[in-house]
Amino acid sequence: MDTVEKIVEDFASDIAMSSFSGTRLRDMIRAIRACKTAAEERAVVRCECAAIRTAISENEPALRHRNMAKLMFIHMLGYPTHFAQMECLKLIAAAGYPEKRVGYLGLMLLLDERQEVLMLVTNSLKQDLNHPNQFIVGLALCALGNICSAEMARDLSPEVERLMRSREVNTKKKAALCSIRIVRKVPDLAENFMALAASLLKEKHHGVLISAIQLCTELCKASKDALEYLRKNCIEGLVRILRDVSNSSYAPEYDVSGIADPFLHIRVLKLMRILGQGDANCSEYMNDILAQVATKTESNKNAGNAILYECVQTIMGIEATSGLRVLAINILGRFLSNRDNNIRYVALNMLMRAIAVDALAVQRHRTTILECVKDADASIRKRALELVFLLVNDTNVKPLTKELIDYLSIADPDFKGDLTSKICSIVEKFSQEKLWYLDQMFKVLSLAGNHVKDDVCHALIVVLSNASELQGYSVRSLYKALQAYGKQGSLVRVAVWCIGEYGEMLVNNVGMLDGEEKITVTESDAVDAVEIALNRHSADATTGAMCLVALLKLSSRFPSTSERVKQIVARNKENVVLELQQRSIEFSSIIQRHQSIRSSLLERMPVLDEASYLVKRATATQATISANKLAPTVAPGGLKLPNGVAKPTSAPLADLLDLSSDGAPASTTTSTTPNDFLQDLLGIGGVSTSTAGVPSTASTDILMDLLSIGSSPSQNGTPGQAESKPVHAVPEAIDLLGSLSSTTSVSAEIKPTHSVSQDMDLLDGLSSSTSFSGPEKTVHPSITAFQSTTLKITFDFKRQPGNARETTIHATFTNLTSCTYTDFIFQAAVPKFIQLKLDPASGNTVPANGNGSVTQGLNVTNNQQGQLNLCG
Repeated sequence: MDTVEKIVEDFASDIAMSSFSGTRLRDMIRAIRACKTAAEERAVVRCECAAIRTAISENEPALRHRNMAKLMFIHMLGYPTHFAQMECLKLIAAAGYPEKRVGYLGLMLLLDERQEVLMLVTNSLKQDLNHPNQFIVGLALCALGNICSAEMARDLSPEVERLMRSREVNTKKKAALCSIRIVRKVPDLAENFMALAASLLKEKHHGVLISAIQLCTELCKASKDALEYLRKNCIEGLVRILRDVSNSSYAPEYDVSGIADPFLHIRVLKLMRILGQGDANCSEYMNDILAQVATKTESNKNAGNAILYECVQTIMGIEATSGLRVLAINILGRFLSNRDNNIRYVALNMLMRAIAVDALAVQRHRTTILECVKDADASIRKRALELVFLLVNDTNVKPLTKELIDYLSIADPDFKGDLTSKICSIVEKFSQEKLWYLDQMFKVLSLAGNHVKDDVCHALIVVLSNASELQGYSVRSLYKALQAYGKQGSLVRVAVWCIGEYGEMLVNNVGMLDGEEKITVTESDAVDAVEIALNRHSADATTGAMCLVALLKLSSRFPSTSERVKQIVARNKENVVLELQQRSIEFSSIIQRHQSIRSSLLERMPVLDEASYLVKRATATQATISANKLAPTVAPGGLKLPNGVAKPTSAPLADLLDLSSDGAPASTTTSTTPNDFLQDLLGIGGVSTSTAGVPSTASTDILMDLLSIGSSPSQNGTPGQAESKPVHAVPEAIDLLGSLSSTTSVSAEIKPTHSVSQDMDLLDGLSSSTSFSGPEKTVHPSITAFQSTTLKITFDFKRQPGNARETTIHATFTNLTSCTYTDFIFQAAVPKFIQLKLDPASGNTVPANGNGSVTQGLNVTNNQQGQLNLCG
């Protein structure tokens, strides 16, 4: 803006303004700048615009220069000036250079290619392009290069081609720049400029060379034919230009900090990268000159670093030799030692791309990259951490992980989250032995447990449950870490879980490893550790709930501490956190009234299937990514579920033992989520048996099904349900745990509108009273699993050949109402001995009035085929 102002003011001073009546440009500028409020400024502008309109209506040529200069300044202030567009055309049509100068300047400022008025200027441009005065030709080329439309490009491209052959250096340069605009607007005209662009590369003037190289670059983008033509005809010229400018002596006209024309260097290198990409012959021809530039260019000056960086990009972009690539990566390694943060950042960016080309060469700079992880600049730290993550492999995982964990203890709090996430990902991905994996995870939990995500903790617990030989070592390590780092939330949760499960190993020093020191921990010490964690993290409902479960299990493991545990648990009966209050009441009842079944109820968790958990976790991650991409906007406070459904608010007191608090809408059922802490009792990471939304008969014992204390003869129902009436509240006087010591069962009364026939076992085919024509029959008749006035669900069954345990169920959901169901999701719960796998649904919208349906596959495996079925 300052440059345009200077041009306008110089023009105003060149012309004898004093001979004209009215305000001069300088006076108007002073008046506007003297305004103290926006209202004053608008008043001055209104007065000037009114005077200019009057002069335009009176058609005073003598004031046209001054008025146009004022209008350009007013336009730059943001006020409308469309009323004076025709004045630009009048000035352009004038004969003198000063008038044309202001006219073209106004044309570029006040108009753009979308203005219809621009069509009227085409003829004036054509005349000026053929003008004998090179300065007027330059004005026309400059204007055409800035506001040229597609129609103007087609009409005036012959004149521009002719001017590219001019003898005047400035004219050729401006014509080449103008042709770039023409090629962008009309790519079909690219073939007209290919030969001209190649011929301009033989010029000596650097301005012409830069313009020609930029034109060649645009031609390569616009046309494949132009790309092939320039590969055949320009490589030799580009190599010559680069060699000449690299070896040229000092020239004041082009020198920048002792470097000869770095702008020309960079333009040539960029064009070389385009021409050499995917072409072995061109790449081989330019290898030598690239090596020369990379070795001779000074790296102690910013201009030299710019050339080196562009040279590295070119080497990585073409089919270069391995030695040249190593040279380029070494240059980036030197950049990492530079004190300039910008240079280090671009070097890290380039190294991330270079890993795909030559990972071994990048590995040589691993130490320097690790130092960048500890840099004071946050951007460099994050970029270096991403690069380190890409560098990790099976051979260097241990030293790199050690370096990152050592830095974790002193890292900035804002950086610990990213660093912790990367370390956990590295350890999970590249761990070759469980002991090393556990040691590293324990260190991360100790140093940055508040930054470790829940799914990482779940995965760790799955590994612990499968590593029977390391469980004693793990619980001792976690106990010691808990004493030293008790404020780390994730560490507390994992440690409390392990103490609850393997407390006797901690006390008795079971499973000692070679070189491990024995520790003395009494039963009371174990309870102390959990009690301290409960008191310290009482505000965290998840940690508090896990502590209560651990205390309940320790009361069974250590009978001598039962009375103390009872007192600790009883303190939380009036806890303000409803989850902890509920658990405290239920657990107190177990300790006081159900001694006979406590040991079986609180026995150690079964070994969790590590392979199925990893598959489940990967599936959940992919489903979350898909849901985030495809799901509609969720209401504030909603939770994104796999099908993109907002998690509804659960009905209070619907089921006091449904610790997952997963409610279900009327047209859907409930499923497990990765953070379902009902698995505190059932097993973190295991198969969920949440039954929220599943109808049960009056003979179903909810607690027996929830805690799986053997198989109840009355555990019947369907594997999945999509609609049910609300659950009736349980009266306060009922002892929810009383049924454990008697034959009476307590149930939450749910009355489905329509239930499945009791003669049919949905998972094991038909009942024993129904016979098939032969034992090889694998397809069973379809049934209506559920039907009401709003929804109909049908199941089709198919046995897997050769596997009597496995059944595939094809569920079809039909909407019987006049309203479309959106955000539909189907979920199911099954008994412990059944394994269930849900395939993705065909959609999440069920059309109204039965005009279409949603389908979903269920794969169920009965692990006790022939002994137990779902109905009995």
